[in-house]
Amino acid sequence: MMQGESYSGFAGVYDLLTGDVEYEKRCEYIEKLMKKHMDFSPELVCDLGCGTGSVCNILSKKGYDMIGIDSSDMMLDIASKKNDDKKILYLCQDMCEFELYGTVDVFLCMLDSLNYITSIEEVNEIFALVKNYLNPGGIFIFDVNTLYKYEEILSDNTFVSEENEIFYTWENAFDGEYHDFRLNFFAKDENGKYNRMTEEHSQRYHSVDELKEIIKENGLSLEAVYSELTEDLPKEDDQRVFFVVKKPVVDV
Repeated sequence: MMQGESYSGFAGVYDLLTGDVEYEKRCEYIEKLMKKHMDFSPELVCDLGCGTGSVCNILSKKGYDMIGIDSSDMMLDIASKKNDDKKILYLCQDMCEFELYGTVDVFLCMLDSLNYITSIEEVNEIFALVKNYLNPGGIFIFDVNTLYKYEEILSDNTFVSEENEIFYTWENAFDGEYHDFRLNFFAKDENGKYNRMTEEHSQRYHSVDELKEIIKENGLSLEAVYSELTEDLPKEDDQRVFFVVKKPVVDV
């Protein structure tokens, strides 16, 4: 399933429901990792699965040239409306098959976007494309959900919540490898009436060992695996971990 197929109606409420993501803090962390793991100052950054462009927008204002790629035209429509200075290039493409006009210094893939790629073959294709379009010495920063999050937090649980006048239920099912979930949203319109939207999503748990093998197969170098938003080694109760992968200056 293409990522965009599961983000049709959700696009309109996405930003309202991700107010706790702390995008500014995440972008500061990204900059810290770039300084730590790169021997040159990056200029051009590409965000895979950019969604509504929150990361692109912040990094653009920090002076980076940004490209955002997402397969949901509705998400990108919202992202474009945030793009006040029109400096960000948004491309509606499947991140398993994306094409660029040239190479970039840094690739990003945030907020478990890689977990939405449920085919190992397609995950491998993403890393092959990253290798192709990444400048030597450039890095790929991405995060994935942990087994702890799938087994202990999401599992087969159902969550009910109300945020910003949006009531929703979140039904989960995890079989040890695949995580399927259904979202039911009840959002108030301008007339005060609630409209229902239903979204069905699928993710796959990607283990650290599995990703290490894919990274190696594609001629990339694993720089580090970090506990979320830190420079520490992952912990047993981490819900998300960050990877930093580098393209060698000389192919090995």
